[in-house]
Amino acid sequence: MRRPRQKKSSRGFLRFLHRMPIWTFVLGGLAVAGLYSFVLFYFFVDPYSFQWKAIYGEPTYPEGYKIRGIDISHYQNRIDWEQLRNASMNNDPVTFVIIKATEGVSLMDDNFNDNFYKARKNGFVRGAYHFMTPDVPARKQAEFFLHQVHLEEGDLPPVLDIEDKKKWAMMPKEEVQRMALEWLLAVEEYYGVKPIIYSGLAFRRDILNARVFDEFPYWIAHYYVEKPAYEGKWAFWQHTDCGKVEGVRGTVDCDVFNGSAEEFSRLLIKEE
Repeated sequence: MRRPRQKKSSRGFLRFLHRMPIWTFVLGGLAVAGLYSFVLFYFFVDPYSFQWKAIYGEPTYPEGYKIRGIDISHYQNRIDWEQLRNASMNNDPVTFVIIKATEGVSLMDDNFNDNFYKARKNGFVRGAYHFMTPDVPARKQAEFFLHQVHLEEGDLPPVLDIEDKKKWAMMPKEEVQRMALEWLLAVEEYYGVKPIIYSGLAFRRDILNARVFDEFPYWIAHYYVEKPAYEGKWAFWQHTDCGKVEGVRGTVDCDVFNGSAEEFSRLLIKEE
């Protein structure tokens, strides 16, 4: 059988390749490898370097903040409060502990009462937060929180934890805002202080973007960055969910307060 003739252009290209010195192929390969490495680093390594360091390396804590704390729930199991009392982050002591209290209208964190009592007993400024769900009226959620949690003088203001855009996706933004505001106002009326709003950057920016929410202290969750990418005022920053602190088994959320000791003190609940 006769072989099909190669086209002249193909034969010419092959002869051209044979004439090229081998070093050109080496340089070309190095150039391709270099381009590949650059793309890999720029798009996949560098943006997540903070996250990888947090998960697989030693914990890092943002500089420039002196008032540091953690937030805990039953996921941390039992806390060794004596060790925690002597723990530090960036050579700064742990000042405050914010504790999950309630969720919806029926769920109370299994470790709340123990954590809440021992936080005060061990000299920490303590706080409590409610995790809001979209399936129950906000007023009932506020009443459930107020029935279960009894904040005292020297405690942080109550915290509304509202997050996870997927859970709230079926509800119009205006309804989400109405529910959040109803809870905040009900709890503010009871305690006489502005509650704190805890939320991620996207939820605060895209959902809770009405001006009325600017009146409440904001606790932003934004991980693995040098500073939170939020243009408005914020009071607390949850900078990692992979922190490691003596007295807490495993990882824990770590936070900083954005202000001085005097400003922190002014934020606390005062005796009427």
